[in-house]
Amino acid sequence: MPFDQIVLFALFAVVFAFLVWGRFRYDIVAFAALIIAVVIGVVPREAAFDGFGHPATIIVAVVLVISRGLINSGAVAWLLRNLIDVGRSLSSHIAVMSAVGAALSAFMNNVAALALLMPVEVNAAAKAGRSPAVSLMPLSFATILGGMVTMIGTPPNIIIAAYREQSLGESFAMFDFAPVGLACAVVGVAFVALIGWRLIPTRGDEASPSADLRELHGYVAELHVPEGSPAIGGKVRDLDGEAEEAGVAILGLIRDGRRLSGSARSRTIEADDILVVDALVESLDDFVGALKLDFPGREHLEEAGASELTLMEVVVPRHARADGRSAASIGLNRRFNVAVLGISRQGKRFRQEVRKLPMAAGDVLLLIGSPDRLEAAAAWLGAMPLADRGLGVTQHGRAALAAAIFAGAVLLAAFDIVYLPIALAAVVALYIVTDIVPLRQVYEEIEWPVVVLLGSMIPLGTALEASGGTAAIAGGIVNLAAGLPPWVVLTVLMVVVMTLSDLLNNTATAVIGAPIAVDLAGRLGANPDPFLMTVAVAASCAFLTPIGHKNNTLILGPGGYAFGDYWRMGLPLEIIIVAVSVPTILLVWPL
Repeated sequence: MPFDQIVLFALFAVVFAFLVWGRFRYDIVAFAALIIAVVIGVVPREAAFDGFGHPATIIVAVVLVISRGLINSGAVAWLLRNLIDVGRSLSSHIAVMSAVGAALSAFMNNVAALALLMPVEVNAAAKAGRSPAVSLMPLSFATILGGMVTMIGTPPNIIIAAYREQSLGESFAMFDFAPVGLACAVVGVAFVALIGWRLIPTRGDEASPSADLRELHGYVAELHVPEGSPAIGGKVRDLDGEAEEAGVAILGLIRDGRRLSGSARSRTIEADDILVVDALVESLDDFVGALKLDFPGREHLEEAGASELTLMEVVVPRHARADGRSAASIGLNRRFNVAVLGISRQGKRFRQEVRKLPMAAGDVLLLIGSPDRLEAAAAWLGAMPLADRGLGVTQHGRAALAAAIFAGAVLLAAFDIVYLPIALAAVVALYIVTDIVPLRQVYEEIEWPVVVLLGSMIPLGTALEASGGTAAIAGGIVNLAAGLPPWVVLTVLMVVVMTLSDLLNNTATAVIGAPIAVDLAGRLGANPDPFLMTVAVAASCAFLTPIGHKNNTLILGPGGYAFGDYWRMGLPLEIIIVAVSVPTILLVWPL
């Protein structure tokens, strides 16, 4: 095996290991691997940053901004108001929400579609008096499925189209993905709506319907004991009566920055102590009022100009700025005058102080601060709001204009009149000029870690192909399926790529899978298009784990899911996708 291949395979193995481990953000891992490859010499220095100007990278960035424009204009809100009815049966509601999610994901980034619909679903569950756990996972899977319908719906499709242009001289068109993607989306949405949601463990949530997401798990929070509180002078155990009446569990006591354990219940409470509790938001308010307690840091927030304090619930996605860092280390209070009041993590209780507890993907955070700073703080953290964000308020009478601009660009690209990246970039420019997307939001909406990931992985993928590494992998797959029909080779390729996508970032999986698909087709003397379509479908379908796709991570905390819950609905769905997509690919894209 040539030296270049050995180095690149070793680098990819390390990248995979770090991505599965999840300790470091995927963009940092990919960028570090790129720099190492350039230093060693397996990636030419003049090609080191070609990925950052690659059409796939540009399209991924501008689609996120377009998604924000469609939301800001009220176009999406109008659709939701006219389609969502909480009076429907649960199966009908899941079917409608899943269909809406899939349709939105076809034309806007699927992460943005879920971020928009998740608060709507949480509030719909509250109004219907049921747990959101039975409907959030179908919604997540539906938004992933819908992204496969068009080229701009999901990053893997964008990458596959760009690679086809690079290797075969012509890109896939906007709707070339539609026949296969639509078949998968229709069958997949039908499955999750009729059968899939029934496979999700409820853990007894159905026995006590929730009035809100917060009923699933309480927050571990800290409450300050100020001068004048009737709790002062009594022992912690003496508060059991008030705590039980308010629905609060007292977990411990913090004094002088040190958490007291074991003997805490027999300690006499003093002024400036901190009570550690597990409670719902409403219960916290009741308990605070009964004992004249306070939220830690209120005085600091008020001194900083936060005269009106409100609460906001947000969920932490994987690799967000908050992921793996504590509120104290990240400086949230210092930057925004916003504090983390409580953390909910699938019902777990913690020994650390809340402000010193490292936040994790899937956590639900309870933030406190002034209304005008909370939204900025959540955006900076990279967290998604869970409260109803009043979608109608964003209506500025420009829904028709935003939709028309976007539709015009899609049509121009579909008829090959304007190059797709240029058409989409023009949409962003027009959204800025018409103030549909304020200039400051343009940079806020672009998911820079994904841009860095793509910019780093594309040169690495190109180098692996140039070294003969992808040909070696393709040869291994051919040997594995030796003597079997070509459809079996397609199936093997799909299962391999789908498995990788369940463990890794779907973007990275597509970058690696695309050249393997073309090499595989070349060895079999077949049309490369069905192989590229196979990789596109497989890279998008990560349904077995909460780490395979960001949408699955986003619902982890709000749905109260465990890591092992996803495969229950995800495994049969992946089998269905393989069974539907392989024949459809062969029908639409003959070998």
